[in-house]
Amino acid sequence: MNATTITVGGDRPYDVVVGTGVLDALPSMLGEGVRTVAVVYPAPLEELARPVVCTARDAGYQAVAVPVPDGERAKTAETAAELWSVFGRHGMTRSDAVVGVGGGATTDLAGFAAATWLRGVAVVQVPTTLLAMVDAAVGGKTGINTPEGKNLVGSFHPPAGVLCDLAVLESVPRADYVAGLAEIIKGGFIADPVILSLIEDDPEGARTPAGRHTRELIERKIRVKADVVGADLCESGLREILNYGHTLAHAIERAEDYTIRHGEAVAIGMMFAAVLSHLSGRAGADLPERTRALLTSVGLPTSYRREAWSALRDHMRLDKKNRGTRRRFVVLEGVAKPARLEDPDEELLEAAYAEVAPER
Repeated sequence: MNATTITVGGDRPYDVVVGTGVLDALPSMLGEGVRTVAVVYPAPLEELARPVVCTARDAGYQAVAVPVPDGERAKTAETAAELWSVFGRHGMTRSDAVVGVGGGATTDLAGFAAATWLRGVAVVQVPTTLLAMVDAAVGGKTGINTPEGKNLVGSFHPPAGVLCDLAVLESVPRADYVAGLAEIIKGGFIADPVILSLIEDDPEGARTPAGRHTRELIERKIRVKADVVGADLCESGLREILNYGHTLAHAIERAEDYTIRHGEAVAIGMMFAAVLSHLSGRAGADLPERTRALLTSVGLPTSYRREAWSALRDHMRLDKKNRGTRRRFVVLEGVAKPARLEDPDEELLEAAYAEVAPER
């Protein structure tokens, strides 16, 4: 096994193993006392889930393969209830475990189902997309969507471990891989400027799993998230910086009925946040300029429809960071200098959006 281990600290520490041949670590992450393992995966990813099921069975567990819908369509109360029924039919007890195999939507769902079954059973995440490896599967946030918004129902439930097999990235569609870069770039802007320099050094290489900086970019972003969530699991303070760009991004995802890639929405959201940072006087003009150049260099979008502003503004009012009627945005005072912008004027928000929604 060629792997790097990154430990996420806190009250319930766990390891994120990054490399090749990492499935060998699954039994040790599941630990002793586990009898039944439910392997939750999107139906189209059966081939990727099969080795996980086989590894669990070879280790002596009763492994149950549980396919779910692909993508955000799985993150519903109805799908969660179906998982609870499967867990019940197979007699899963509090000493048993769930394994989530797939992208961020699947790891969110699997984590939520594990967090709520018998008030919490262990979950090991096996992300299969770039975005899930560097963000969704790490940190212990779990959730499902409602008609009112994304991830509004959920819980904090740290996994027992995360296994990132870099080999599976070779099968990820190019557009999906590029979308995952948005979360890596976000990590560079909020905490690790070296990430930005590595991408600027070789933007074309960054767009492929075979890039010369790929592994370092992935490991650096995971370390960013590990440091933040290890210090603040429940988003009581520091962890809010991970939402940089996400306020508008979640609104866009809802407006698009979750058909837009999360990373693409985050890229647009970061562009908005960078402009907002500048127009509010927190950052210089170089921040939006660098943001646009970086995102564009790897093929990520930086603009959205001007006529969508009214709906997006309403969607942003139902954001997890808001307190009462006060809207809160994560902004930057410079690279790796995140801050909070409390209840900005409507005119300021509209002006910032105009910069990412030029008239055609």
